Amino acid sequence: MKGFKDLTVKSLLGKPVRTAILVLLTVLLTLTVLDGSLTESSLETGIDSLEARLGADVMVVPYSATTKQKFENIVLQGSTGYFYMGKNYVDEISRIEGVGEMSEQFYLASASTSCCSIPVQIIGYDPDTDFTITPWVKKSYGKKLDTYDVVVGNDLNAFVGDILYFYGVRVKVAAKLEKTGTSYDTTVFTNADTIKELIRSSLELKMNDFSDVDPDNVVSCVLINVADGYNAEEVTNNINLHVKKVKAIQTKEMISGVSDSLSGVSSVIGILIGAVWVLGAVIMLLAFTMSVNERKKEFAVLRVMGASRGKLASLVIKEALLIGLAGSLLGTLTGLVIMIGFGGLIEQLLGLPFLLPSAGAVIGYAIAAVALTVVTGADAAAVSAFRISRIDTGVILRGDN
Repeated sequence: MKGFKDLTVKSLLGKPVRTAILVLLTVLLTLTVLDGSLTESSLETGIDSLEARLGADVMVVPYSATTKQKFENIVLQGSTGYFYMGKNYVDEISRIEGVGEMSEQFYLASASTSCCSIPVQIIGYDPDTDFTITPWVKKSYGKKLDTYDVVVGNDLNAFVGDILYFYGVRVKVAAKLEKTGTSYDTTVFTNADTIKELIRSSLELKMNDFSDVDPDNVVSCVLINVADGYNAEEVTNNINLHVKKVKAIQTKEMISGVSDSLSGVSSVIGILIGAVWVLGAVIMLLAFTMSVNERKKEFAVLRVMGASRGKLASLVIKEALLIGLAGSLLGTLTGLVIMIGFGGLIEQLLGLPFLLPSAGAVIGYAIAAVALTVVTGADAAAVSAFRISRIDTGVILRGDN
């Protein structure tokens, strides 16, 4: 029928308020589904990244450190802090049956005074034995770190070639690391020689609350990979039984609390997505039903002019598809801007590791959100379209409806 092809667009433009409300609804539906799914995926990716960055089966620290509430915040959430134990414990640990690879780390917190460029957590490691940080650093910096060279986390406002000062010691930024979505994004890394100089300088300046520490004879923690034929639980128990004043912890147990928090947040997000989807579907159904009721005479006239029942039904569904497509694309664009632009803020608010999935995965989530929104709108419209097929043209035109 001539002109019928343009009727879908004309109908939408002829009711701008109704159309705008429906588009806004699809925007919100798409935004919630997309950002909710991306948040859940980003948290899971962040946990995987954290586990990879820890990269060891067992961590051994001074027992006194584990009694402090701040301990896990230092290790897992990037809070500034430090703790030390004598290097003699390293030899004792190495003799425990089942201990394989070992590497020492040193923690130091920079101060927020004139002695330091930025207040951050500083981690020193031994490149000759390290098996957790070195592989990650090599992705951004293929050389061996010289004394007074540092590499900085992705979120820090420091760049390659910058000069920083920690406790009066001048260091140079050799590399900036790729983003991990963990506390390591706000951490500074350096080799063992450099961090010993920083510890020594902080002692000389009397700017930390430890005074009996010999930088050459202390470590903060020992990371261990168990030998073949042994399991982490067995080695952990052996260390705790035979080495006094230290605490061995399985790294998986350390992140169990974070994983539990992730499960709770994921459940809430899943419920929210489901609730919004159901609410959106119901509102769309009501909106299209009301629209059909208001337009009964319009549809009756079209029937008299030769439009089939199927043609009228397809008109309503096409309107829903156009509204769904426009709203979902706008919602997707808005959702991506929020996730990319405010990912750091979301991470701070949740207090959990947060790392956006790969670009391919993000595109996949966006396509899925658009498809879900469009299909939901089309299904809601299909119910209204069925009602159209049952209207009695004669009764409606006589005004007896």
